[in-house]
Amino acid sequence: MNGLQTIFWNERVIAAFVTALLGGGVVAAGWFWTHALSRYRDRKLREEQVKDVQRALLAEIRAHVAALEQQQAQEPAAVALALRQRLLADEHVPILPHDANDRIFRAIVEQVHILPEHVIDPVVRYYRLIAVRVALAQDIRSSADNHPDRAAEMLDDYLSLTSETLVEGNAAMLFLSASLKGGPGAVRALMKALEAKEREEEKQKAGNDLIARNVSMDDDAPAVGDGVSRTVSDRRDP
Repeated sequence: MNGLQTIFWNERVIAAFVTALLGGGVVAAGWFWTHALSRYRDRKLREEQVKDVQRALLAEIRAHVAALEQQQAQEPAAVALALRQRLLADEHVPILPHDANDRIFRAIVEQVHILPEHVIDPVVRYYRLIAVRVALAQDIRSSADNHPDRAAEMLDDYLSLTSETLVEGNAAMLFLSASLKGGPGAVRALMKALEAKEREEEKQKAGNDLIARNVSMDDDAPAVGDGVSRTVSDRRDP
């Protein structure tokens, strides 16, 4: 028994045990620290990648929205009507953009899932409208010679779709800018502001509709005094 105690309390054994214990602790701490740093680095790289994608999309959308605004400024309703009439008369086939302006989006479409949740929807809606516009432009050009009536109807759809694309493009820019400047918190604040604005517009529209109905009812209602006067005079007539 004394021999075992002597071996156990031997300074060399204790030193070796402590050294092994400390070495294992250092290795474990190093592994944990390395893993934490790796996760932190991956998260930062992912955040930078998301920001780079959003910046690229914002630049592409901004350039196209500016072109759409210029196009609408140059093509008011009167000009659009003139284009339609000339198309029906087989005098002129309007030059419609055939470029989808979506090179960046197509390049990162497989990574679109990395975008923030509330940013994906407006971006995808905008690029979907871009694709529809391109398809309509191709159909108009192919139908202009043999089916001018059909081409004119599609031209109306194309022009109305241009306005819708402009609205969706501005919405996509709002969400991308908010996400880049303030992150998820700014996007949520933007959504709340837009929802509040939409509710206010719905209330205002409902109020205007109610006023219009009341005015219409007042205009359609017969004059009570005139009706009573006529009734009394009718009774007095022989």
